[in-house]
Amino acid sequence: MSNAPTWLTDPAHWHDDLGTPGIPAQLAAHLEYSLIAVAIAAALAVPLGLYIGHTGRARTLVTVANGVRALPTFGLLILLYVLISPHIGGRGDAPYLVPTEIVLVLLAVPPVLGNTCAGIQNVDPAVRDASSGVGMTGRQVLLRVELPIALPLVLSGLRSAVLQVVATATVAAYVGLGGIGRYLYDGLAARDFGQMTGGAVLVAALALALDGVLALVQRYAVSPGVSGRFGGARGGTVRAAEPADTPAEPALP
Repeated sequence: MSNAPTWLTDPAHWHDDLGTPGIPAQLAAHLEYSLIAVAIAAALAVPLGLYIGHTGRARTLVTVANGVRALPTFGLLILLYVLISPHIGGRGDAPYLVPTEIVLVLLAVPPVLGNTCAGIQNVDPAVRDASSGVGMTGRQVLLRVELPIALPLVLSGLRSAVLQVVATATVAAYVGLGGIGRYLYDGLAARDFGQMTGGAVLVAALALALDGVLALVQRYAVSPGVSGRFGGARGGTVRAAEPADTPAEPALP
């Protein structure tokens, strides 16, 4: 029977002890690995997705990125560790961190790239034509019209990437790094199922907390005209007052 509640509520697990990080320190390390990977993926995938969606070129890259999802995470991590680590000099976590981050970045790129590209491509062509008709350049149309309209899908891709990376960042412990994955691997080695279950609960809680934060960011970052957050408007569309079916009668003198 799992003793996860007992393990999670034990005060000894929430403090560093003799060089062994406690739960807060492992959560911080797990969050650091995840955010670094998502930030790098966003820096690469968002501009590329905007370019592909706006120009319609290099769409094959989206297919290739989606195909990367089929690569086995553990196998790719070990392969990169064997190939890269011997060439990284010095001490510290770099020989372990670099292969791990590459794997997590490859996992985060497909949802961000796919959603960004789809969001730009799904913009109504009439909106593009109207923007060009008032004298906007292609760059202005992309940044001032297409991107704000596509922002809900872009942020949705980021949320998906965060959830996948947080869930997968446990592999960092497999090559000797910290993070919540430490509880999963150490618990498995010691047959401590309470520790393993507690680690799984922490991963799920961290993923849900980050998703909640990003949901709030998405709610307030997206323009009300796109999200439909108009006071009193239905379906996010403000309709002009329709003329009456019959003309109003003139007032009596």
